[in-house]
Amino acid sequence: MLNIHDVSLTFNEGTPDEKIALDDINLELQKGEFVTVIGSNGAGKSTLMNVISGSLIPDVGDVLIDDQNVVHLPEYKRSKMVGRVFQDPMAGTAPSMTIEENLAMAYSRDKKRRLVPGVSKKRKDHFRDYLDTLNLGLEDRLNAKVGLLSGGERQALSLLMATFTEPKILLLDEHTAALDPSRAELITKITGDVVSKFGLTTMMVTHNMQQALDLGDRLFMMDKGQIIFDVKGEEKQNLIIKDLLDEFQRIRGEQIASDKAILG
Repeated sequence: MLNIHDVSLTFNEGTPDEKIALDDINLELQKGEFVTVIGSNGAGKSTLMNVISGSLIPDVGDVLIDDQNVVHLPEYKRSKMVGRVFQDPMAGTAPSMTIEENLAMAYSRDKKRRLVPGVSKKRKDHFRDYLDTLNLGLEDRLNAKVGLLSGGERQALSLLMATFTEPKILLLDEHTAALDPSRAELITKITGDVVSKFGLTTMMVTHNMQQALDLGDRLFMMDKGQIIFDVKGEEKQNLIIKDLLDEFQRIRGEQIASDKAILG
C-alpha cells in the first residue's frame, strides 16, 4: 500500500544551518499494516509523515501509494488517499463549525463536488452511527460547535474524520501527546478499535515507547533521518522498553537523546 524508495531531504542545504532530515529512506507497508514509529526529537519522524502527506517534497526518491507515484502530487490531491491526525487537537477540525458540518466536509473529501445540501437526513443518520462508535455521546450533539468540545473529544472527532472515508494511508502524528493521561488512554483505545475495524494501513508516530509497543503489529525506530531498527510480529510483542533502549545503544553506541521517549 505504501512504498518509499531512496527518499532523502535536506533543509537549508549549503548554509551553516544545513540539516539532513531524511537520509536514503526505504520503506514498504503492506495493506492493513499498523506501524508505530519512535525516535528522539529531530529524528525525522514528522518529516517522513510530511513527505508521505505531500506537505514536503523530497530532494530525491519516490513515494508510491497503492502503486501510484505521488511524489509530485500536491497535498490537497493526496488528501483523498491520506488521512492525518495531528498532535494539536485544534488542528484537525474547524472550531467555529458544528460537529455535523465538520463531518460533512470530511465525508466529501473523496467525492465529486455537487450542488446538493451538505447534510441530508440520510447523511445525519450515517454520522450518528459513526459517532456512536466513539462512546462519547457526540452522536446526540451534532449541532454543537466543535470549539466547545474538550481536547479529547476533538481528537476523537479528528480521528473519525480522518478515517471514515477509509483512506489508503492513515498518519497519526503524536495524536495523544497533548492530552492528559486519561484522555490519551481513551484516544489510544479508540485508535486501536478504529484501525482494526476498517483494516487501515496506519503509521503512528509517538514519543511514548510503551504506547508504541502496545499498539500495532510493527515498530521501527528512527535516528538522524534514518530507519535504524525495524521489528514486527511476535518479536515485537515480546519487546519491553529496556529492549528498545538497549537496541538503540547497540546500534548507535550511545543512549537515546530524549527522556520523553521512555515515558509511559
